[in-house]
Amino acid sequence: MGFLDEVVIWARSGDGGRGCVSFRREKFIPRGGPDGGDGGNGGSIIVRATDRLFTLTKYASSKYFKARNGEPGRSKNQSGKNGTDLLFEVPLGTIIEDLDTGELLADLIHDNQEALLIYGGKGGKGNQHFATSTNRAPRFAQPGLPGREKRLKLSLKFLADIGLIGLPNAGKSTLLARLSTARPKIASYPFTTIFPNLGVLICDDEMSLVIADIPGLIEGASQGRGLGHRFLKHIERTELLLHLLDITYQPDEDILGDFHMLRREMAAYNPALVEKPQMVLINKMDLYGTEHRDLASLRKALKEIGLECLPISALTGDGIEELKRIILEKWKKFREKTC
Repeated sequence: MGFLDEVVIWARSGDGGRGCVSFRREKFIPRGGPDGGDGGNGGSIIVRATDRLFTLTKYASSKYFKARNGEPGRSKNQSGKNGTDLLFEVPLGTIIEDLDTGELLADLIHDNQEALLIYGGKGGKGNQHFATSTNRAPRFAQPGLPGREKRLKLSLKFLADIGLIGLPNAGKSTLLARLSTARPKIASYPFTTIFPNLGVLICDDEMSLVIADIPGLIEGASQGRGLGHRFLKHIERTELLLHLLDITYQPDEDILGDFHMLRREMAAYNPALVEKPQMVLINKMDLYGTEHRDLASLRKALKEIGLECLPISALTGDGIEELKRIILEKWKKFREKTC
């Protein structure tokens, strides 16, 4: 099935158990009175985030979830057993909405974070509760309240520290493989990557950063062209964006034009994206020649719009150690500001 970052499931909480109608009948105890117990509460629907999952693929085939019903009450004032809650797990970064009302039910960003999505039905009261001075033998009890059913939309937004963006074939997958132990598919044709890949950059013994390779961004991505409209959301939670430019791009004068085009697509999807800290990486320097855009003029143009840039070769590793150092410095500065 592969990568899946959106799915709709149906979930129903358990019904409450019915109350019991019963009367105490024991030898030598006349007029024992009502002793019907309460019904048990129905099970609730609960979701928990876990760092062991990275996609919603497990919900592609299993789409209906039902908590157990509460058991009915019994005689001798015995309450019925509560229905077992149903708990299902989702990846970190999962947003859960009520599909019919649009209500946000949960936004799960921490490991083991839980949210109660649907309460179970309340169990009915047994006839012991309804005895009065004028009705000492009530012959009725409450039925349990039914559980509720909801259509839930699960949407995954990656919780990555660093996002790699750029046109198809800019070298994002190669850079991800160079910076981490991830092994994404790499080829020489556009749209090799058809879903986001994650890798972990080990900075030192105490720090590691998650990197996401965001695929498919082209002109019109925010309106649904290419693959980018599916994956722009994964940039929203990254803290640092690394924008890759291909120095061999032809015609060479269009390099900056395409860079600005992608920034416009990001702004059209969410204006906050272009305000994120970002850096430009001029990639494929191992193929750089006199027929390509002058590097000095490109760096000057980027500096004029306030963007730091670094020439690298993701294939050969040139500039990668310098990039790691810069990433670590920027991350530490970011943490100092937010702490």
